[in-house]
Amino acid sequence: MKQVWLILLSAVLATVGIVAYLQRSVSPPVETVVASSLKSLQEQNRLSAFAARFVTVVTSRKEQLGFAAEKTLIMPAMVRYEVDLAKLKIDDLVWDAGANTLTITLPPIELSGPEFDLTATKEYGSGAVLMTLTDVERLLDQSNRTKAKADVIAQAKAPTMIKLAQDATARAITNNFALPLRAAGVDAIVKVETSQ
Repeated sequence: MKQVWLILLSAVLATVGIVAYLQRSVSPPVETVVASSLKSLQEQNRLSAFAARFVTVVTSRKEQLGFAAEKTLIMPAMVRYEVDLAKLKIDDLVWDAGANTLTITLPPIELSGPEFDLTATKEYGSGAVLMTLTDVERLLDQSNRTKAKADVIAQAKAPTMIKLAQDATARAITNNFALPLRAAGVDAIVKVETSQ
């Protein structure tokens, strides 16, 4: 009876050893997994891992014919922070086998937008006489739209907002590489840096 248990135990250990060996020998090399993950990301074209909502308040004033007109515009807007994944190349990915670390250098984050929420826009104005007699209202609206866009972009480019976008993007990219590596049996550290 003891002999049967020894034989069974030996068979189980041998099977576990063979399976472990096969898993190691069948697992694709790290470079293959990384290249495959990169190709998958590039096919997405653009990654938008972070978006923020801003509110802009701008005022424009015009004087003509001894009259004055003024309009204030309050507009919410959405800005998306994106990375052009088509610009991410294999040279931007560095595998350090000794440290078991994959370092990825991303292209700079780009702003998409602003997209203004016209349904939530509020306008206040004065100078109805001048607006009625001339095209000053059109000029004020045009000026306010230009100022609103510039103001939202300035808010979106604030260092705090860029840092939040970089962190969110880094988390998304880290998962896109760490999960396939883990599935291939590689417990790698993935570090994401931005070239911005």
